[in-house]
Amino acid sequence: MQKDDMVVISTDDHICEPPTLFDNQLSGELLASAPKLKVDSDGKNFWEYQGYIRPSVGLNAVVGRPFEEYGMEPTSLDQLRDGCYDVHARIDDMDVNGIAASMCFGNSIGFDGQTFHKAPDKKLSLRHMQAYNDWHYDEWCMAYPGRFIPIGILPTWDQQATVDEVNRLARKGFNVVSMNENPTVQGLPSIHNDYWDPIFKAITDNDMTIACHIGSGNPAPHASMESPIEAWISTMPMSVAQGVSDWLQLEELHKYPNMRIIVAEGSIGWVPYLMERADFSNWRHKAWTRSRFQDVKPSELMKRHFCHCFLWDPYGLKNLDEVGVENVTYEVDYPHSDALWPDAAELLWEQVKDLSDEYIDMITHKNAIKWLKHDSLFENFKREEINVGALHAQAAAKGVDTAPKSSGGSVPSTETRPVTSGDVMEMFKAHAEKRAKEQEMA
Repeated sequence: MQKDDMVVISTDDHICEPPTLFDNQLSGELLASAPKLKVDSDGKNFWEYQGYIRPSVGLNAVVGRPFEEYGMEPTSLDQLRDGCYDVHARIDDMDVNGIAASMCFGNSIGFDGQTFHKAPDKKLSLRHMQAYNDWHYDEWCMAYPGRFIPIGILPTWDQQATVDEVNRLARKGFNVVSMNENPTVQGLPSIHNDYWDPIFKAITDNDMTIACHIGSGNPAPHASMESPIEAWISTMPMSVAQGVSDWLQLEELHKYPNMRIIVAEGSIGWVPYLMERADFSNWRHKAWTRSRFQDVKPSELMKRHFCHCFLWDPYGLKNLDEVGVENVTYEVDYPHSDALWPDAAELLWEQVKDLSDEYIDMITHKNAIKWLKHDSLFENFKREEINVGALHAQAAAKGVDTAPKSSGGSVPSTETRPVTSGDVMEMFKAHAEKRAKEQEMA
């Protein structure tokens, strides 16, 4: 196999929601009360919903900017690549990157619909969340059938509404739903509480996959406000291990042998050790812990139920058999700061070129199709129409511009020392307080 022969699916990307998000889905008072993209006195965008303000975050949408401008805040849509929020431009950016299909989490509404969870009027939130799901399917995914993997968000604050929405999404054509890895941070019961039983049953009855995105529930820890920000960034993927370890203890994994969980943005290098540690802990402690793992090892259920995504992990790929080659998919993370664009295909090939053709096909697209039930890619395209070479040719024919887009903005620190976690957090805090004050005055 050659690089141009690969068919690549990205199982973790993001949408910077456009200001027209609800325009075709709602009308009247429902449209008037929906989340709004607003502009502050500096001309920077932020989202407002039921009094809750969510700023645009630069590290969530810096693709195509010069590296020295990463981390600058705040941002507005005109500072971003159009592909961050425009589906047609996104296809162009996928083509130039060699990406056949993409699963896109939200940015401004949160990976699991956090904006709707925080709003006080939950009846209104439910209706707006449903409208978001409809927009995501009808106007984003179905604009280019096969090129996107629909992923729904759920009103988990209401058990019956969640079951109903799972069933509605399944009828509509969704095969994946996003859930918070630790719903206790939303004031909800833990995943081990009986509250979730009918929800997990509805998901498995509909043969849907659960997607857990890093940072939705368990924030990546950082040592101190004086720690260089690179220390925090370096450990972010590994922080998802806490959530995975918790989900691995889920009773439903024993009850539903076909339950599927995909872990977004966590990578794979740490997975073999977590399985090894879980097996060791079970061996040494199950006599007193009343563990569910008496006749089966935790590592066995990890391989049966969990899929892990990577974007740059040569070490993890050297240990594929330990992770489980059938449990690995690729991700770009567009347009976040880790995103490999516009050369994802080249950098992926650099990592996998020594693997067998069978393994390359599994990692680049077959596992994603299996775990996310995305048969529509090859229902709409032949392999030779959607491989890296074909997509690069399409991008070249369209003349997709990949030149860095310099946008400027405020910086976390003007000092010569390393930028710290505290610098970045203080910058976010200052912008948030300014916007809140302006909202109060308005």
